[in-house]
Amino acid sequence: MVIYIIIQLLLVSIAATSAMTWFSYAMSKNFRELYKEPVLLAFVLEKLKLNLTEQSKKTWGWLLHYIIGFLFVLGYHIIWVKDILPISPLSALLLGVISGVIGIISWVFMFKITHHQPPIDFKGYYIQLFFAHIIFAIVATVLYSITMTILILTNAYVTV
Repeated sequence: MVIYIIIQLLLVSIAATSAMTWFSYAMSKNFRELYKEPVLLAFVLEKLKLNLTEQSKKTWGWLLHYIIGFLFVLGYHIIWVKDILPISPLSALLLGVISGVIGIISWVFMFKITHHQPPIDFKGYYIQLFFAHIIFAIVATVLYSITMTILILTNAYVTV
C-alpha cells in the first residue's frame, strides 16, 4: 500500500506544481516580468558558484522546483492523515496561504544568502507567488481527494 501512496503523492505533486508553474509563466508573460520559479532557481544555483553547465543549472532548477512541490504535498498528506485539517476547500485555501507565506520567506532567504538581485519587480513577484501557492494547494487538494477515492475503491475491489 505504501507504494500506491508514493505514486499518488508523486502524481498529485506533479500536477499541482505544473498548475502553479503554468500560472507563474502566465503572470510572467502578462506582466512582462521574470516570475518563473525554475528559471530563478537556476539563477540561484549560478550564484552559488556550483560547477555545473548552464543546461545542468536549468535542469536542476526544474528538478528542485518539482522536488519542493513534492515536499509540500507530502506535508499536506501528513496534515490530512494525522487529521490536523480535513480535506476540504477551506483547508485547501488555508494550506495555500501558509504555503504562499513559506514560499515568499524562502525566496527572500535564497535571494539574501546568494546576494542575487535579479532585475524583477519583487513586490509583484511575491504577490503572484502567493496566489500561485493557493492554486497549488487547491489543485493538490482536489487531486489528492480524487486519487484517495480511487485508492480506496481499488483496494476494496481489486486483488493483486
